[in-house]
Amino acid sequence: MTAAARLAAIDSLPATELCGRAETALAALVDVMNQETVLLRAGHLRQAGQLTPDKTRLAQDYVTLARAIQRQNQRLALEAPAALEHLRTGHDRLATQMAENLRVLATAKTVTEDVLTDVAKTVGQQDRAKTYGTAGRVAQDPNAAARGIAINRAL
Repeated sequence: MTAAARLAAIDSLPATELCGRAETALAALVDVMNQETVLLRAGHLRQAGQLTPDKTRLAQDYVTLARAIQRQNQRLALEAPAALEHLRTGHDRLATQMAENLRVLATAKTVTEDVLTDVAKTVGQQDRAKTYGTAGRVAQDPNAAARGIAINRAL
């Protein structure tokens, strides 16, 4: 089945079924994001990272259905106004959960970077020569602080 055919099939769903599918996808996405937020707050970065494939799939499903709802908005407003309003409320919950999730992700990223930077500085200080140079000071190599340690800022 082509992408156009899949979109046409979604667009032709009965109003309550289309809204119901979108609501189900939305609830699952909010749930996964909440799980990820809880794991990140607890410092379980690897477990949170394992939720990424599910979160990505659910987000794609929801966006596909949300776009169908946008395309069919007039029809849905006539045929299922209560379901459409309930879906809008759910979308507001998603926005709130996404904001919280992004805040926690940014905090985790900052904490991770700070820890890695501190480790790099400590390792660099241990590798530094402990002899005096010609000026009577301990020689300091500014490049030694991060030797052998890389920080991935893609989180």
